[in-house]
Amino acid sequence: MSRHSEQAIQTTARMKRPESHGLMHDAKKRRILGDVLSYLFLGVMAIIWLIPIVWVFAESFNKNTAPYTKTFFPTEFSLDNYITLFTDRSVLNFPKMFMNTFIVACFVCLISVVFVLSVAYCMSRMRFRTRKTFMNVVLVLGMFPGIMAVSAIYFILKAVGLTSEGMTTIALILVYSAGTGAGFYVMKGYMDTIPTSLDEAALLDGCTRLQVFTKIIIPICKPMIVYQAIIGFLTPWLDFVMAKVICRTQSNYTVALGLWLMLQKEYIQNWYARFAAAAVVISIPIAILFIVMQRFYQESMSGSVKG
Repeated sequence: MSRHSEQAIQTTARMKRPESHGLMHDAKKRRILGDVLSYLFLGVMAIIWLIPIVWVFAESFNKNTAPYTKTFFPTEFSLDNYITLFTDRSVLNFPKMFMNTFIVACFVCLISVVFVLSVAYCMSRMRFRTRKTFMNVVLVLGMFPGIMAVSAIYFILKAVGLTSEGMTTIALILVYSAGTGAGFYVMKGYMDTIPTSLDEAALLDGCTRLQVFTKIIIPICKPMIVYQAIIGFLTPWLDFVMAKVICRTQSNYTVALGLWLMLQKEYIQNWYARFAAAAVVISIPIAILFIVMQRFYQESMSGSVKG
Protein backbone atom coordinates (compact mmCIF):
# COMPACT_ATOMS: atom_id res chain seq x y z
CA MET A 1 0.00 0.00 0.00
CA SER A 2 1.42 3.41 -0.97
CA ARG A 3 2.10 6.25 1.41
CA HIS A 4 -0.68 8.34 -0.13
CA SER A 5 -3.22 5.57 0.48
CA GLU A 6 -2.21 5.24 4.14
CA GLN A 7 -2.49 8.99 4.64
CA ALA A 8 -5.93 8.99 3.04
CA ILE A 9 -7.13 6.19 5.33
CA GLN A 10 -5.79 7.95 8.42
CA THR A 11 -7.40 11.20 7.37
CA THR A 12 -10.75 9.47 6.83
CA ALA A 13 -10.52 7.76 10.24
CA ARG A 14 -9.76 11.08 11.94
CA MET A 15 -12.76 12.65 10.21
CA LYS A 16 -15.11 9.82 11.25
CA ARG A 17 -13.94 9.71 14.88
CA PRO A 18 -15.32 13.12 15.93
CA GLU A 19 -18.53 12.37 14.06
CA SER A 20 -19.09 9.08 15.92
CA HIS A 21 -18.08 10.71 19.19
CA GLY A 22 -20.63 13.44 18.58
CA LEU A 23 -23.37 10.90 17.89
CA MET A 24 -22.59 9.06 21.13
CA HIS A 25 -22.60 12.34 23.02
CA ASP A 26 -25.99 13.29 21.55
CA ALA A 27 -27.43 9.87 22.42
CA LYS A 28 -26.19 10.25 25.99
CA LYS A 29 -27.78 13.68 26.22
CA ARG A 30 -31.09 12.35 24.94
CA ARG A 31 -30.97 9.49 27.42
CA ILE A 32 -30.26 11.84 30.32
CA LEU A 33 -33.02 14.19 29.19
CA GLY A 34 -35.45 11.28 28.91
CA ASP A 35 -34.55 10.09 32.42
CA VAL A 36 -34.99 13.58 33.85
CA LEU A 37 -38.39 14.00 32.21
CA SER A 38 -39.48 10.53 33.34
CA TYR A 39 -38.49 11.15 36.95
CA LEU A 40 -40.09 14.59 36.84
CA PHE A 41 -43.34 13.12 35.55
CA LEU A 42 -43.28 10.34 38.15
CA GLY A 43 -42.56 12.88 40.89
CA VAL A 44 -45.50 15.05 39.86
CA MET A 45 -47.80 12.02 39.68
CA ALA A 46 -46.60 10.86 43.11
CA ILE A 47 -47.39 14.27 44.59
CA ILE A 48 -50.85 14.26 43.01
CA TRP A 49 -51.42 10.75 44.37
CA LEU A 50 -50.19 11.61 47.87
CA ILE A 51 -52.08 14.89 48.36
CA PRO A 52 -55.50 13.25 49.05
CA ILE A 53 -53.92 10.74 51.44
CA VAL A 54 -52.05 13.46 53.32
CA TRP A 55 -55.19 15.60 53.43
CA VAL A 56 -57.33 12.79 54.87
CA PHE A 57 -54.69 12.05 57.49
CA ALA A 58 -54.37 15.73 58.43
CA GLU A 59 -58.13 16.26 58.40
CA SER A 60 -58.58 13.39 60.84
CA PHE A 61 -56.81 15.54 63.46
CA ASN A 62 -58.72 18.71 62.60
CA LYS A 63 -60.18 20.42 65.64
CA ASN A 64 -62.88 21.98 63.50
CA THR A 65 -65.36 19.23 62.62
CA ALA A 66 -67.31 21.32 60.09
CA PRO A 67 -66.93 20.46 56.39
CA TYR A 68 -66.44 24.02 55.13
CA THR A 69 -63.23 25.78 56.16
CA LYS A 70 -61.16 28.63 54.77
CA THR A 71 -57.95 26.61 54.46
CA PHE A 72 -57.26 23.40 52.57
CA PHE A 73 -55.24 21.84 55.39
CA PRO A 74 -56.36 22.20 59.02
CA THR A 75 -54.73 24.79 61.23
CA GLU A 76 -55.67 23.37 64.64
CA PHE A 77 -55.09 19.75 65.55
CA SER A 78 -56.62 17.48 68.15
CA LEU A 79 -57.21 13.80 68.95
CA ASP A 80 -60.87 14.41 69.74
CA ASN A 81 -62.05 12.94 66.43
CA TYR A 82 -60.49 9.56 67.18
CA ILE A 83 -61.67 9.61 70.78
CA THR A 84 -65.23 10.52 69.82
CA LEU A 85 -65.24 7.96 67.03
CA PHE A 86 -64.78 5.10 69.50
CA THR A 87 -66.54 6.51 72.56
CA ASP A 88 -69.63 8.31 71.24
CA ARG A 89 -71.99 5.50 70.28
CA SER A 90 -75.22 7.42 70.74
CA VAL A 91 -75.36 8.61 67.12
CA LEU A 92 -73.12 6.29 65.09
CA ASN A 93 -71.73 3.09 66.57
CA PHE A 94 -68.50 2.96 64.58
CA PRO A 95 -66.79 0.24 66.72
CA LYS A 96 -69.73 -2.07 66.03
CA MET A 97 -69.53 -1.34 62.30
CA PHE A 98 -65.79 -1.95 62.35
CA MET A 99 -66.16 -5.30 64.11
CA ASN A 100 -68.96 -6.36 61.76
CA THR A 101 -66.75 -5.68 58.76
CA PHE A 102 -63.69 -7.29 60.31
CA ILE A 103 -65.56 -10.51 61.15
CA VAL A 104 -67.08 -10.71 57.67
CA ALA A 105 -63.70 -9.97 56.04
CA CYS A 106 -61.90 -12.71 57.99
CA PHE A 107 -64.48 -15.36 57.13
CA VAL A 108 -64.65 -14.29 53.48
CA CYS A 109 -60.86 -14.39 53.26
CA LEU A 110 -60.70 -17.98 54.53
CA ILE A 111 -63.71 -19.31 52.64
CA SER A 112 -62.76 -17.70 49.33
CA VAL A 113 -59.20 -19.07 49.48
CA VAL A 114 -60.41 -22.62 50.16
CA PHE A 115 -63.15 -22.41 47.56
CA VAL A 116 -60.99 -20.90 44.82
CA LEU A 117 -58.15 -23.33 45.46
CA SER A 118 -60.47 -26.33 45.30
CA VAL A 119 -62.28 -25.26 42.14
CA ALA A 120 -59.08 -24.21 40.40
CA TYR A 121 -57.44 -27.56 41.19
CA CYS A 122 -60.42 -29.48 39.81
CA MET A 123 -60.50 -27.39 36.64
CA SER A 124 -56.75 -27.59 36.12
CA ARG A 125 -56.00 -31.22 36.96
CA MET A 126 -59.20 -33.19 36.47
CA ARG A 127 -61.01 -33.99 33.24
CA PHE A 128 -64.76 -34.58 33.18
CA ARG A 129 -67.55 -34.14 30.70
CA THR A 130 -68.99 -30.77 31.78
CA ARG A 131 -65.65 -29.15 32.57
CA LYS A 132 -65.45 -26.85 29.55
CA THR A 133 -69.15 -26.06 29.72
CA PHE A 134 -68.83 -24.99 33.33
CA MET A 135 -65.82 -22.79 32.60
CA ASN A 136 -67.52 -21.16 29.62
CA VAL A 137 -70.65 -20.44 31.64
CA VAL A 138 -68.60 -18.84 34.43
CA LEU A 139 -66.66 -16.83 31.87
CA VAL A 140 -69.83 -15.51 30.24
CA LEU A 141 -71.45 -14.69 33.58
CA GLY A 142 -68.32 -12.82 34.61
CA MET A 143 -68.81 -10.43 31.69
CA PHE A 144 -71.98 -9.04 33.26
CA PRO A 145 -71.71 -6.44 36.04
CA GLY A 146 -72.48 -7.73 39.49
CA ILE A 147 -75.03 -4.98 40.07
CA MET A 148 -77.42 -6.85 37.77
CA ALA A 149 -77.73 -9.67 40.28
CA VAL A 150 -78.40 -7.53 43.35
CA SER A 151 -82.19 -7.85 43.23
CA ALA A 152 -82.07 -11.60 42.63
CA ILE A 153 -79.57 -12.12 45.44
CA TYR A 154 -81.68 -10.11 47.86
CA PHE A 155 -84.87 -12.06 47.14
CA ILE A 156 -83.01 -15.37 47.44
CA LEU A 157 -81.61 -14.31 50.82
CA LYS A 158 -85.03 -13.10 51.89
CA ALA A 159 -86.62 -16.40 50.88
CA VAL A 160 -84.25 -18.38 53.10
CA GLY A 161 -84.55 -15.92 55.99
CA LEU A 162 -81.07 -14.39 55.87
CA THR A 163 -82.21 -10.77 55.73
CA SER A 164 -83.69 -10.76 59.22
CA GLU A 165 -82.01 -9.24 62.25
CA GLY A 166 -79.05 -11.30 63.39
CA MET A 167 -78.62 -13.15 60.09
CA THR A 168 -77.18 -10.26 58.11
CA THR A 169 -73.59 -11.16 58.91
CA ILE A 170 -74.07 -14.69 57.58
CA ALA A 171 -75.73 -13.29 54.45
CA LEU A 172 -72.81 -10.96 53.79
CA ILE A 173 -70.29 -13.77 54.29
CA LEU A 174 -72.14 -16.02 51.85
CA VAL A 175 -72.57 -13.31 49.21
CA TYR A 176 -68.99 -12.06 49.32
CA SER A 177 -67.52 -15.58 49.43
CA ALA A 178 -69.59 -16.62 46.42
CA GLY A 179 -68.64 -13.44 44.59
CA THR A 180 -64.92 -14.08 44.92
CA GLY A 181 -65.35 -17.65 43.69
CA ALA A 182 -65.27 -16.53 40.06
CA GLY A 183 -61.61 -15.67 40.60
CA PHE A 184 -60.69 -19.33 40.19
CA TYR A 185 -59.76 -18.54 36.57
CA VAL A 186 -56.62 -16.71 37.71
CA MET A 187 -55.71 -19.48 40.13
CA LYS A 188 -56.32 -22.12 37.46
CA GLY A 189 -54.04 -20.30 35.04
CA TYR A 190 -51.29 -20.38 37.64
CA MET A 191 -51.84 -24.08 38.35
CA ASP A 192 -51.66 -24.84 34.64
CA THR A 193 -48.03 -23.69 34.70
CA ILE A 194 -47.16 -26.37 37.29
CA PRO A 195 -45.90 -29.50 35.48
CA THR A 196 -48.24 -32.46 35.77
CA SER A 197 -45.16 -34.65 36.11
CA LEU A 198 -44.98 -33.56 39.75
CA ASP A 199 -48.46 -34.93 40.34
CA GLU A 200 -47.67 -38.15 38.52
CA ALA A 201 -44.46 -38.70 40.45
CA ALA A 202 -46.25 -38.13 43.75
CA LEU A 203 -49.04 -40.53 42.78
CA LEU A 204 -46.47 -43.17 41.84
CA ASP A 205 -44.86 -42.72 45.25
CA GLY A 206 -48.17 -43.57 46.89
CA CYS A 207 -49.67 -40.13 47.53
CA THR A 208 -53.40 -39.62 47.26
CA ARG A 209 -55.02 -36.79 45.33
CA LEU A 210 -55.56 -34.93 48.58
CA GLN A 211 -51.90 -35.27 49.52
CA VAL A 212 -50.82 -34.06 46.09
CA PHE A 213 -53.10 -31.06 46.52
CA THR A 214 -51.99 -30.19 50.06
CA LYS A 215 -48.28 -31.06 49.90
CA ILE A 216 -47.36 -30.08 46.33
CA ILE A 217 -49.90 -27.78 44.71
CA ILE A 218 -50.68 -25.51 47.67
CA PRO A 219 -47.03 -24.74 48.57
CA ILE A 220 -46.28 -23.86 44.95
CA CYS A 221 -49.40 -21.69 44.71
CA LYS A 222 -48.54 -19.51 47.72
CA PRO A 223 -48.21 -16.30 45.65
CA MET A 224 -51.71 -16.78 44.25
CA ILE A 225 -53.05 -17.72 47.68
CA VAL A 226 -51.72 -14.41 48.97
CA TYR A 227 -53.40 -12.61 46.08
CA GLN A 228 -56.73 -14.34 46.70
CA ALA A 229 -56.55 -13.71 50.45
CA ILE A 230 -56.04 -10.00 49.86
CA ILE A 231 -58.93 -9.83 47.39
CA GLY A 232 -61.22 -11.72 49.75
CA PHE A 233 -60.29 -9.55 52.72
CA LEU A 234 -60.70 -6.27 50.84
CA THR A 235 -64.13 -7.00 49.39
CA PRO A 236 -66.21 -6.39 52.56
CA TRP A 237 -64.26 -3.22 53.37
CA LEU A 238 -64.82 -1.69 49.93
CA ASP A 239 -68.29 -2.87 48.96
CA PHE A 240 -71.20 -0.51 49.45
CA VAL A 241 -74.03 -1.64 47.17
CA MET A 242 -74.52 -5.18 48.47
CA ALA A 243 -74.12 -4.10 52.09
CA LYS A 244 -76.70 -1.34 51.59
CA VAL A 245 -79.18 -3.80 50.13
CA ILE A 246 -78.77 -6.46 52.82
CA CYS A 247 -78.18 -4.40 55.97
CA ARG A 248 -81.28 -2.70 57.33
CA THR A 249 -80.25 -1.38 60.74
CA GLN A 250 -77.17 0.41 62.03
CA SER A 251 -76.29 -2.52 64.25
CA ASN A 252 -75.58 -4.56 61.10
CA TYR A 253 -73.83 -1.84 59.10
CA THR A 254 -70.36 -2.27 57.68
CA VAL A 255 -67.78 0.51 57.63
CA ALA A 256 -68.67 1.46 54.06
CA LEU A 257 -72.21 2.24 55.18
CA GLY A 258 -70.90 3.99 58.26
CA LEU A 259 -68.71 6.31 56.20
CA TRP A 260 -71.62 7.01 53.88
CA LEU A 261 -73.85 7.80 56.86
CA MET A 262 -71.32 10.27 58.26
CA LEU A 263 -71.63 12.38 55.12
CA GLN A 264 -75.41 12.63 55.22
CA LYS A 265 -76.83 16.10 55.82
CA GLU A 266 -77.96 15.35 59.38
CA TYR A 267 -74.48 14.19 60.44
CA ILE A 268 -71.95 15.91 58.20
CA GLN A 269 -71.69 19.09 60.28
CA ASN A 270 -70.30 17.22 63.28
CA TRP A 271 -68.91 14.08 61.65
CA TYR A 272 -66.92 15.37 58.69
CA ALA A 273 -63.54 15.32 60.43
CA ARG A 274 -64.51 12.08 62.15
CA PHE A 275 -65.18 10.67 58.69
CA ALA A 276 -61.49 11.28 57.90
CA ALA A 277 -60.50 9.66 61.20
CA ALA A 278 -62.64 6.63 60.36
CA ALA A 279 -61.00 6.39 56.94
CA VAL A 280 -57.57 6.32 58.59
CA VAL A 281 -58.68 3.65 61.08
CA ILE A 282 -60.11 1.50 58.29
CA SER A 283 -56.82 1.64 56.39
CA ILE A 284 -54.88 0.14 59.32
CA PRO A 285 -56.00 -3.53 59.04
CA ILE A 286 -55.73 -3.35 55.26
CA ALA A 287 -52.18 -1.99 55.49
CA ILE A 288 -51.23 -4.65 58.04
CA LEU A 289 -52.59 -7.37 55.76
CA PHE A 290 -50.59 -6.06 52.81
CA ILE A 291 -47.39 -5.93 54.85
CA VAL A 292 -47.82 -9.44 56.25
CA MET A 293 -48.90 -10.98 52.96
CA GLN A 294 -46.10 -9.28 51.07
CA ARG A 295 -43.60 -11.03 53.32
CA PHE A 296 -45.18 -14.42 52.62
CA TYR A 297 -45.31 -13.62 48.92
CA GLN A 298 -41.62 -12.75 48.80
CA GLU A 299 -40.68 -15.86 50.78
CA SER A 300 -42.69 -18.12 48.49
CA MET A 301 -41.25 -16.53 45.36
CA SER A 302 -37.66 -16.80 46.63
CA GLY A 303 -38.31 -20.40 47.62
CA SER A 304 -39.65 -21.25 44.19
CA VAL A 305 -36.63 -19.66 42.52
CA LYS A 306 -34.23 -21.61 44.71
CA GLY A 307 -36.10 -24.82 44.02
